[in-house]
Amino acid sequence: MTPITASLEWVALHDHFEHVSRQHLRELFAADPARGTTLVAEHDGIVVDYSKHRLTAETVDRLVALAERAGLRARIDAMFAGERINVTEDRPVLHVALRASAGTSIAVDGRDVVADVHAVLDRMGVLARQVRAGDWTGATGRPIRTVVNIGIGGSDLGPAMAYDALRAQSDRALAFRFVSNVDGADLWEATRGLDPTETLFVVCSKTFTTLETLTNAATARAWLLDELGADARRDDAVARHFVAVSSNADEVASFGIDPAHMFEMWDWVGGRYSYDSAIGLSLMIAVGPERFAEMLAGFRSMDEHFRTAPFDANLPVLLGLIGVWYRDFFGAQSHAVLPYSQYLARFPAYLQQLDMESNGKSVTLAGDPVSTSTGPVVWGQPGTNGQHAFFQLLHQGTELVPSDLIGFLHPAHDGPGAGEHHDLLTANLLAQSEALAFGRTADEVAAAGVEAAQVPHRTFPGNRPTTMILAERLTPYTLGQLVALYEHKVFTQGAIWGINSFDQWGVELGKALAQRIVPELAEPGAEPTLDHDSSTTALIRRFRAAHGRTAPDKMGRRGT
Repeated sequence: MTPITASLEWVALHDHFEHVSRQHLRELFAADPARGTTLVAEHDGIVVDYSKHRLTAETVDRLVALAERAGLRARIDAMFAGERINVTEDRPVLHVALRASAGTSIAVDGRDVVADVHAVLDRMGVLARQVRAGDWTGATGRPIRTVVNIGIGGSDLGPAMAYDALRAQSDRALAFRFVSNVDGADLWEATRGLDPTETLFVVCSKTFTTLETLTNAATARAWLLDELGADARRDDAVARHFVAVSSNADEVASFGIDPAHMFEMWDWVGGRYSYDSAIGLSLMIAVGPERFAEMLAGFRSMDEHFRTAPFDANLPVLLGLIGVWYRDFFGAQSHAVLPYSQYLARFPAYLQQLDMESNGKSVTLAGDPVSTSTGPVVWGQPGTNGQHAFFQLLHQGTELVPSDLIGFLHPAHDGPGAGEHHDLLTANLLAQSEALAFGRTADEVAAAGVEAAQVPHRTFPGNRPTTMILAERLTPYTLGQLVALYEHKVFTQGAIWGINSFDQWGVELGKALAQRIVPELAEPGAEPTLDHDSSTTALIRRFRAAHGRTAPDKMGRRGT
């Protein structure tokens, strides 16, 4: 397969880059004063202002031509048709089916998966309404008051992020906690102070064999049974206090969960694309089935836009192409996501997995080394907190960091001071975008009366690119739109780079080695045979010695 970098479109973009990269955003705005209203795209209440990027309308045309050369349209159509575009696992990629309208048909191996999705959503709705109404009771007959979600990766990052994002719409009579880390402190803290008679655990694992999740689930089960005491029958307690999201009914039953309380997942959905499936059960309990459905409608709106809109007006495609522009032509190694909403505090971490697990690849679909740089490091936190942490680097550091600024015209809550606070928050959002783009010249600093020795320190180079993403307010519908926007941005970039955005083999090697090391750490008595490098071997011995699992050596010492 001919690499994309050998295409005429790539070469033309490179020549164009040589010209545009020498221009400052001040010059670009001076040459085209209307760019603040023309380099803007909008869909269904989501506004993407990309005018503060180091590009022109011609750049966008050339990037669109690159997308067409890469076969992006055919790739999009293949995904929506259920073709097996995840080639290394021979699977379709159908997170879009999770929010397809009832009555829509997408077939996988002759089976309508949309009908299956809605059957699971209906069952989720029954459970969610029962818990919210107090009709689902634990083993002692008390209603559930706390839901603990146990998962890892997308089975944690997704529902945890969305719960925080939609907390203003959640049922405050219920509490929600999220456990992912196999570090025992995570589960210990999550269960501290809980009444086991009022606690429901949602265990999320597609295979129901994920080591971290099942370790936490087993410890949670032991905690529950111990806390309930001898009067609780084990089978009743587990059945009333645990439900599962999985595709492995046998393992679920073996754990003690009633298979009637298992909510199905499918292998055509990757974990990082799954919180709008049954993985979002805890979220549905929190916000209710109706608001969960509103969120799915928001996803669906952006899906349809991505599927049908021309590339030069297609929000996810534009974000993806602009990302390629900076990653592969400017050499930007990272990308910041800066939501001006405390409710979106976990959104950057969610996007880290979505983007970096998807596009952190170094071989093409054909297995050849890539000819381009691929996925950037994604990071960020909410404004205005970030302004007092890392914005110094964004403004005056030596690295170019393209950034997404996400804001809302109205606050998501109506609590005390909402209006005044939101004015200040939005002022900071707009000010940072302007300051990053245009900076402050030495002459401007000097004209403000700053002494000469201080001028270099107070000069801001500007020319730091940002995308402004604005919506009316953060609602379930808007959250669905935003998540789908970034999902399809990642898809676009993967298509340009010719990589498989839907496998994650890089996650597996460390997990396999960990399975091998666990017994080597835990085995008492004589040291097992250790077949590792000298560093890993020495570290294993140090751990064993710290736990008294190493016999004294010939000198009477217990390790080093």
